[in-house]
Amino acid sequence: MPASLSDKKGGRTTANTTAIEQLRPRSILVPVDFSDSSKYALNYAISVATTFGSSLILVYVVEPAVYPADLGFGQVTLPNIERELAERGKSELNELVKSRVGKNLNCRTIVRTGKPSQEILYTAREEKIDLIVIATHGHTGVEHMIFGGTTEKVVKKAPCPVLIVRPTDYP
Repeated sequence: MPASLSDKKGGRTTANTTAIEQLRPRSILVPVDFSDSSKYALNYAISVATTFGSSLILVYVVEPAVYPADLGFGQVTLPNIERELAERGKSELNELVKSRVGKNLNCRTIVRTGKPSQEILYTAREEKIDLIVIATHGHTGVEHMIFGGTTEKVVKKAPCPVLIVRPTDYP
């Protein structure tokens, strides 16, 4: 029997054991928008992190607040609103960590401002994430055109595997 397919006898490792070890995520990114579906995805991530001893990073993205002001001036950004949303997001993330994650797992939070898919991907690359666990809201048709697409964009461009948790997976 080839060495790569042998069992653990004699100190050799099976191909299955090696593959499982290579798939073990050391760090898991969980995008959170505080919806029920993103909290449910967080529960999946907690289970995976507990099983494999992974660290968690929760990321909340504040979309820039741009409002049309006047035809003569164009669009106007409102940085105070963004700052307030970022502060509230940080506070809610900390509460989520306290209430759901607890102290048994290594967990950090990050708040970013920008387009959600781009900021999630940036965070995944910057933090060298091994797995992204993300919810999909299940929008279709016009709703998908208006609201959706973040999960799809993340899946298409992610630098690591992505676990998608669908709203139909609720118990």
